[in-house]
Amino acid sequence: MRYWCRTGATLLLGAGLGAGLGASVSRLLSLEGGEEEVKTTGLLSRVPVVPVPTVQASEVTVNPGGSGAVMKYGFPSLANIKTRESYVTSYDPRTRTASWVIEKLNPDSLTGPSNRKYCDFKEDDSIHVFHRSTNADYRGSGFDRGHLAAAANHKWSQKAMEDTFYLSNIAPQNPHLNQNTWNNLEKLSRSLTKHYLNVYICTGPLYLPRQEADGKFYVRYQVIGQNHVAVPTHFFKVLILELANGRGVELRSYVLPNEPIDDKVPLERFLVPIETIERASGLLFVPNILRRTSSMQAITDK
Repeated sequence: MRYWCRTGATLLLGAGLGAGLGASVSRLLSLEGGEEEVKTTGLLSRVPVVPVPTVQASEVTVNPGGSGAVMKYGFPSLANIKTRESYVTSYDPRTRTASWVIEKLNPDSLTGPSNRKYCDFKEDDSIHVFHRSTNADYRGSGFDRGHLAAAANHKWSQKAMEDTFYLSNIAPQNPHLNQNTWNNLEKLSRSLTKHYLNVYICTGPLYLPRQEADGKFYVRYQVIGQNHVAVPTHFFKVLILELANGRGVELRSYVLPNEPIDDKVPLERFLVPIETIERASGLLFVPNILRRTSSMQAITDK
């Protein structure tokens, strides 16, 4: 019998993750039918463990971080799928950014001869000129060209690293976030390859509502450049961590506001239940994972 326990956590619209960074993500969550808030502190010790079957030979790829390997747990949506050397993405032509990017990390994918200095940000010619971003859109905008699939995740191949510089894998990111807390989250993701068999990462933008002075909720975000590239209000990162010997997987899900974050705020503060990201993004992760498992235990505050 399949058992699946979820927290019932719902997205509290207009929570305003930007105000009071110390409790930003805590205010994002509210228990259904109650007044108690979900506490994110210490969630690292309570991530769910899910049994998974043994990997079949057909899923093995000669490329350690190749895009074919990320299909194991399916995709959170099926619109505008594009495959690159090192990742798979779903592109949103309305925002000129990806809806999500999935990549697979292991020790082999993090080592190799590739060098970032030979990479340049470039337009994605596979996208219609009406719906793509350009380097000119970012110039003078005050935002960094923030990687969704990180370049340093794919040192195994120069081509793989170069593919992460397509602007379809980029989103406008606050420089302080990109170069500090977000960079630390990327480093954490890479460090987890020392303790897990494989690390699957899904990263994407969020556009969350806020309550304004009139008491109503609005989704407002800036656009930059002549192509009106959307500036996300937040970013999410979902980690699927495979334990060795088929003993299961662990899930870690993060939401960070697209603004400066005090370096003293620990990454654990931005852990949220996976359902929070599913509700906010319109994506679904859990059903795909459950197809490969017999049970799932959700993150709770107890």
